[in-house]
Amino acid sequence: MPRKKSVVAPKWWDYTTLDDEILKDAARLSEKDLLELSRPGFKVVFYETLESFYLAEALEYIEAWKQATPSHPAGICGPIGPTEQLPLVAQIVNALDINLRHAHFWGMDEWVLNGRQVPETHPLSFARADRELCFNRIKPALRMPEENIHFPKIENLDSYSASFDEYRCVLMQGGQGEVKHWAFNDPPKREGKYSDEPPTPEEFRQLPARVVDLHPMTIIQNARTSGGGQVAEVPTQAITVGPAETWKAEKVSIWQAGAHDNPFGMRLTALMISKKIPDSAVPMSLLADHPSVQFNYYRPGIGSCEAEMH
Repeated sequence: MPRKKSVVAPKWWDYTTLDDEILKDAARLSEKDLLELSRPGFKVVFYETLESFYLAEALEYIEAWKQATPSHPAGICGPIGPTEQLPLVAQIVNALDINLRHAHFWGMDEWVLNGRQVPETHPLSFARADRELCFNRIKPALRMPEENIHFPKIENLDSYSASFDEYRCVLMQGGQGEVKHWAFNDPPKREGKYSDEPPTPEEFRQLPARVVDLHPMTIIQNARTSGGGQVAEVPTQAITVGPAETWKAEKVSIWQAGAHDNPFGMRLTALMISKKIPDSAVPMSLLADHPSVQFNYYRPGIGSCEAEMH
């Protein structure tokens, strides 16, 4: 039986093409059910306050960077979205006088406009946000060398990808978008060989860092969260770290405060990862096959899937 068409964007794959029973099972999950989805290789953690949530997220940077040594440099791949942890990272580094000379950082992604990554002068630039919210706030004597900061660029995608083999990526941190992506690993268009079925999980996992077309849901979400609602101002392409690099990270840690995805989405991907139901129409679900994944929730942000008129 052919897969359903998306109710959001019929020319694309996304979670609305899943079997209805999976969607219903996800919507029924209570907070207690969500916490009990933990299994070996997949851990669900709740935080009761936003302060503890973002502090714990910031401490992941510190814990990864403190493992870096001259003979074994190490680091973290981090997101823009959320960003609240970034000033805390700089504050902790400065307060504890942590020298980052052997530490590394990988930016997850960047917008592409007119065939080029946006410059750091662009108001939506992720590299600009990383620098302004974190790296420029660290004392100069403690900062990591510029060559240890790996931002993905169209002209350096091969070397960006290769750096995950050259240096130890202790952790890949991220948020979850409404289309159920990490970084900009959006589900693909429904065309060509993928007209009737999305890529297999094995095919999708081979994808390296690359330029991608963004699902309409992603564009609308970023207009809402970062662009003041100006959908026409959000680029329709981006560079993203790929699953190929993600599987070189020792651990993947996803942070969900309830601002970027909704109550249903925060349940769906946890269910699919816990029950090992990978499907490339729900890219986050492919983490079911990663050896170490942690979902971190701000518990009051989990919400409910019950209908409620506003």
